[in-house]
Amino acid sequence: MVENGGALKYRLVIFDFDGTLADSFPWFASVFNDVAERFGFSKIDGAEAETLRGCTTREIIRRIGVPLWKLPMIATHMRALKAKSAHQVSLFPGVGDLLQRLSDRGATLAIVSSDTETNIRRTLGPESAALIRHYECSASIFGKPARIRRVLKTSGIPPREAICIGDEVRDAEAARQAGVAFGAVSWGYARLEALTPYAPAEIFASIDEIADVIA
Repeated sequence: MVENGGALKYRLVIFDFDGTLADSFPWFASVFNDVAERFGFSKIDGAEAETLRGCTTREIIRRIGVPLWKLPMIATHMRALKAKSAHQVSLFPGVGDLLQRLSDRGATLAIVSSDTETNIRRTLGPESAALIRHYECSASIFGKPARIRRVLKTSGIPPREAICIGDEVRDAEAARQAGVAFGAVSWGYARLEALTPYAPAEIFASIDEIADVIA
């Protein structure tokens, strides 16, 4: 059932998952150094982690010394670890209500993520997972632009009526390359000052603000 009200500002809302809808940074920080030891890149402490939150994705990769050829193996390993630790990752408060509100207003919802669809559905829970019309998951670290374009093609909604909401520089870059608006969230992996140079169309200070702006 669609609520009464004015037209949606964006008909298609494409969410990143980790750091945007799911509060997964504590889990990520808890496994990072073990993964670093396994794959031979630099471990980090709390201060360095905070510094990296102000960097672009490419800067992070360079700072910790990850060869590009290792990225697919690391991503596969991280997905497997996350599948075993799903109970340690939860949604940010208010995400379920946000998705329901947008869906009720008639927005088409999508998720584009480097994580697997299985992991994402498990964290969302069945009711919220059912509200997502399009899943484009297991994207490579720089593979999101193609996934966003696929969502646009499948949904039939033009880029000018879509927004990609995320928490990392690579989300901003992917939105720009796919020709859609970018919405930056202030609570994710990257600090907001790392995202503002990419001129986001929207800046969200809270989960509730997303629904207020779009619906």
